[in-house]
Amino acid sequence: MLAEALQPLKDAIAAASSAGTPLRITGHGSKDFYGGEPQGELLSTQALNGVTAYEPSELFVSVLAGTPIAGLEALLAQQRQRLAFEPPRFGGMGTVGGMVAAGLSGPGRAALGSVRDHLLGATLLNGNGELLSFGGTVMKNVAGYDVSRVLAGSMGVLGLIVEATLKVVPLPAATLTLRFDADQTEALRLMNTWGGQPLPIEASAWWDGALLLRLAGASNAVKMTAAQLGGEEIPEPAASAFWLGLRDQRDEFFASGANAVFANEAGLVRFWRLSVPATAPELKLHGEQLIEWGGAQRWVCTPLASHQVREAAASVGGHATLYFAQDKAPGAFTPLSAPLMAIHRRLKASFDPKGLFNPGRLYPDL
Repeated sequence: MLAEALQPLKDAIAAASSAGTPLRITGHGSKDFYGGEPQGELLSTQALNGVTAYEPSELFVSVLAGTPIAGLEALLAQQRQRLAFEPPRFGGMGTVGGMVAAGLSGPGRAALGSVRDHLLGATLLNGNGELLSFGGTVMKNVAGYDVSRVLAGSMGVLGLIVEATLKVVPLPAATLTLRFDADQTEALRLMNTWGGQPLPIEASAWWDGALLLRLAGASNAVKMTAAQLGGEEIPEPAASAFWLGLRDQRDEFFASGANAVFANEAGLVRFWRLSVPATAPELKLHGEQLIEWGGAQRWVCTPLASHQVREAAASVGGHATLYFAQDKAPGAFTPLSAPLMAIHRRLKASFDPKGLFNPGRLYPDL
């Protein structure tokens, strides 16, 4: 069955190679907004759908790239397991291939790791139409470079992801969400203080004067921590709705930010994702901000010029990604230094020598 699904994809790659035509790899297009503007002839992964191996006792699952994340998670939930990094599903349209290629993670990323941290292996169609396999079903089973993890966040520029093998984890025995009133400076102080202690804090988020913590783990540990920290306990239905909305980027902050971006006819309002050290101080940037990951991820909706946002992130040792924008002329991702770009070019040439796949999605000239 897999061979039948792969043959049209190999044929399309061969035809594009002969004609020098770029190819736009996509599942359901849920992340077309992310990165550079998609271009090229459509190369869909939708025919690559299904779980090829699942060993609950061994904590891994192998799944084809076009499989919806929501369907995979429903299967894992039957065994009381989950994807720890909580990838956004974008209205249920997100697929496993896009999840790996975009490398996006949700609220639990700071405590439990990213997509890359849970990617055990991958299978890829390269620019020559060859099927390449990397990694395996354990965290590290070969010597040398861990090539599969290079695919996480590569935006599809190296090839078409056919299959991914992922580490899964058990659902926690108990969860509880606490709310605290705090301005941004105080919220950062609290997150940094608690982050340095052995507490079962799985996720955190601050916006508009409210800091929320999600505790998860053994029931006694969760109860003791809640009693120690205080705060207001949020009822489970409301708490789950909040974290799901944050994870899938459909809560009020993201909705209002997207509306602000696309309602501004001049294209001056942009929505940024900043990755900074968790201990970085408050960033005095004009506009709305939401903070996650104990202070390490900061979302900013602002009319400030791109260089101002990127300079602010760089000043504290971080970088800024242009997430939503009508005009991405400044580039979606922070420009690389010459040595790093040279490494990217060599990787691209090794996997996709004719530059067929997703041109411009990662960097304008890659």
